[in-house]
Amino acid sequence: MSASLPVRRHGLLAMLVWMLLAFATPGMAGSHKNAKSPTNGNSANAPATAAHSELLPDQRIVLHRNAGTNPAVLASVGIPLPPGRLTDPQQLRILDARGNEVPAAVQVMLRWHFKDNSIRAVRVQFHATLSGSDDTYYFALGTPRKEEIAGWPYDAGLVDGPQGLHVPAVLGTLTPEWLCASLIAGPQQPAGPNEAYAKYVSRQFEWASKLPVDDFSAWLFDRPSTLYKAYVRTGRFDYLQAADLSYRFYMKYIKRDGLPESPSCAGGWTFNDKVCDVKYVYIEPILLSVALTGNDGDHDADTVGKMTTLWANGGWNNRPGPYTRPDEYFTERLAGLGLIETVAAYELTGSKRDLAMVNERIGWLYDHQRNNPDHLGDDGSWRNSWNIHEGDDWQPKTDVRGSSPWMSENIIDGLWHAWLVTGDKRIPEMITGFGRYLERYGWISQDLLVHPHDWRNGCSGAGGVIAWYWSSAHAPLEAVEAIQNSDGWYSDGHNVELALPVAAAYYFESDPAQSAAYKRRLDQLASSYNTSCAAIDDTKRRFNWNNRGSGVVQWLIRQPAGSGASQVAQGGAP
Repeated sequence: MSASLPVRRHGLLAMLVWMLLAFATPGMAGSHKNAKSPTNGNSANAPATAAHSELLPDQRIVLHRNAGTNPAVLASVGIPLPPGRLTDPQQLRILDARGNEVPAAVQVMLRWHFKDNSIRAVRVQFHATLSGSDDTYYFALGTPRKEEIAGWPYDAGLVDGPQGLHVPAVLGTLTPEWLCASLIAGPQQPAGPNEAYAKYVSRQFEWASKLPVDDFSAWLFDRPSTLYKAYVRTGRFDYLQAADLSYRFYMKYIKRDGLPESPSCAGGWTFNDKVCDVKYVYIEPILLSVALTGNDGDHDADTVGKMTTLWANGGWNNRPGPYTRPDEYFTERLAGLGLIETVAAYELTGSKRDLAMVNERIGWLYDHQRNNPDHLGDDGSWRNSWNIHEGDDWQPKTDVRGSSPWMSENIIDGLWHAWLVTGDKRIPEMITGFGRYLERYGWISQDLLVHPHDWRNGCSGAGGVIAWYWSSAHAPLEAVEAIQNSDGWYSDGHNVELALPVAAAYYFESDPAQSAAYKRRLDQLASSYNTSCAAIDDTKRRFNWNNRGSGVVQWLIRQPAGSGASQVAQGGAP
């Protein structure tokens, strides 16, 4: 993991660093003939010294004014890379729009330690003078860098921003083609101009873009990661800007001192006194921020370790572990988010301890699905108690044994993350098992969607589908309907994320008939991308639960049915 500063310094210190770097050091901005500086203006006016063939469209960097007004800025840009693409940071150069090499510092931030140990992300730093709101550069790979400068602490490039935060004066965006190919958020498909899902996210962003500083629940299901992933598929500056600001606000409230267990709960989120509530503890946005912006100033190894350990201890919930009793507390949300964040910690640190916790969590889920202690068999779900799930007393004679389809999406998302990192062969079995369960027991039959129990929002049209709020392969229909009447009205608001378990099952499924059923279901779910549905803003966390893991669906559905099974046979993940 990259080095970081436990204490951030701004103001006068940042200005002094800038002055020292810009004017006191030979070869820096203001003294190099190709550098952008207040004295030479835009280097696009200088003669080109590199072939235009090196200015590859997919390797474009656009610097955007983010805050402040000073034309001279310290630019720090994150560049994620696919496995095997770069092994020596000296082989990366920064070029201006004419092809001139720009003096730069390049620091390795992440490695593909679970693949070939090649470089996964670098931070590039260079001096720039913005002549307007943005300026274009490129990065080039394969030729040694000649114009070298010393880097600076990431925080030296920050200026005053909203909510008392310090933010980058500039943010650098990359193309969605490069970002998706980098696999920093797993395999992704760049959003096309007419893609229905991309339009859905864009419409939601109209009401979700404002930083939610008075609604703690708007952060549930990880707002920063959701925004970073929207940026990966589109390259949109406004998504990256919102992600960066949200990340800084989020990390501002992470508790750094104390022990990572209740009641101290170091590593927890202190906003609105949620310090011991682990479902608000997110490590994935740290990974994404490091890779996409080069920011190592808001975390350190100790903080990440405490966040991971707090998940392992459970915060104010029970310590996580295997599911061994029918009356045991279990929620699909905690199981799924815990796996996602533990995988992200391992991606960030490469720690054997973190990998052991990932494997442990996979094992718990595998055993729960295959050998449920209620002895009702393996129906493909992570079956548990409705009473306990809702925090009530266990009533074994009237309990509804089942699972939440939309909360189980969190488990599928976690398993997908874990598959990409570990290639564990148990994971495709679990995903296809739940896919079959969802297809058989998760969706409400159209025959039941009649007055007075339609339960649907009208925005997705008369053919819109809806999943049970609580599904079961064993309980009487009347019991499931009673829960739907009580808690499940308009639960089709979760349809967008439910496309993930369907698409993931489609990817791994080897049975053609089952794959065809998944394809039909995905076609039906497409109506949920209606922008009228996207306009519904009754709860701000909808943006997060819909989209944190859903972007990969657009990649999955473009793969041949069952192609993931071929990956399993070859012994690895894509």
